[in-house]
Amino acid sequence: MPFYLNIFCGGDAVTFRAVYPAATKWKYIIETITKALDEIPFTATPEGLYVKSLSPDKTTMLVLTMSVTTFEEYNVEKDKVVFVVPSDELKRVAKRGTRNDMVELVLEEDQRRLRVTFIDKKTSVTRTFYIPLREAVVEELSEPQVELSVIARLSADDFKDVVRDAKIVSDEVEFIAHEDKLEAQSVSMQKEYRCIMEIGNPLITYEVKGNPPVRAKYAIDLLQTSLKAASTADTVTIEFGEALPMKLTFDLPAGSTLVYWVSPRV
Repeated sequence: MPFYLNIFCGGDAVTFRAVYPAATKWKYIIETITKALDEIPFTATPEGLYVKSLSPDKTTMLVLTMSVTTFEEYNVEKDKVVFVVPSDELKRVAKRGTRNDMVELVLEEDQRRLRVTFIDKKTSVTRTFYIPLREAVVEELSEPQVELSVIARLSADDFKDVVRDAKIVSDEVEFIAHEDKLEAQSVSMQKEYRCIMEIGNPLITYEVKGNPPVRAKYAIDLLQTSLKAASTADTVTIEFGEALPMKLTFDLPAGSTLVYWVSPRV
C-alpha cells in the first residue's frame, strides 16, 4: 500500500523526474488508464512519457503520449527508462490531487518505487506518497494496422453525451457513416436511441472514404472507459471502418494525446 509522509528527505538515486502543472487533469488521465489496465507500464525517454498497453481481455489498447512540453519540469537520466506501477494504487493516489496542486513524479529505482508529491501552488504545502513498482516484462506493442474509412472530430463533451445516452437503451451502440452525416443508434426490446451528427452540429470535421454507409458496433462499456479523458480533453477524433476497431484520439493539454482502440462487436 502507498503511504503518506508530511516531509521528504532526499538522497535516493533518481533516474526520472517530471512535474505536471495540474493535478486534477493528471487525475482524469490516470483514471482513464486505470479503468482499462491492471498495471501501467510507463516508458520515459528524453522526448516524453508514454504508455502503450492492452487491457487484460485484449479488447482495448491504450496509447498515452505526454511530450516534454506537457510538463513544467522534465528530466530523464537514460535514453529509456521503463517502470510498471499497479493501477489500483496509482488511482488511489491520483485522487488525492486538488485543483490547487501540481504533481511531481520521481522514479527511485534503488528503492523500487515511484514517489508522487502534490505541491500546493498557493501555500507550497507538499504531500508525498510512495507506490511500489511491479516486476514485469513490458511487451513491445504495435498499434493495429488497419485502414479506417471514417474520420469524425467533435467536442469531447458531445461524444460523452452520445455514449451515455446510448447506454440507457442497450449495452452496444452502432455507428453508421453516411456520405453527409454520422449516425449513432442503440436498440433493444421496445427501446431505441438515435443521434444524427452533421458538420457544425456537432461535428467539427467529417470524412468518409469509399462507399457509404459504413457500419460498426461497439460495446458501450468499452467506450465508457475512455470518458474520463473527456474531462481533460477539448476534442476527440473518432475513426472506424466496417466491422473494424474504433480509434479514439483525445487531444490533451500542451499537445499530448490519449489514443484508445476499441475492438468491434461482430
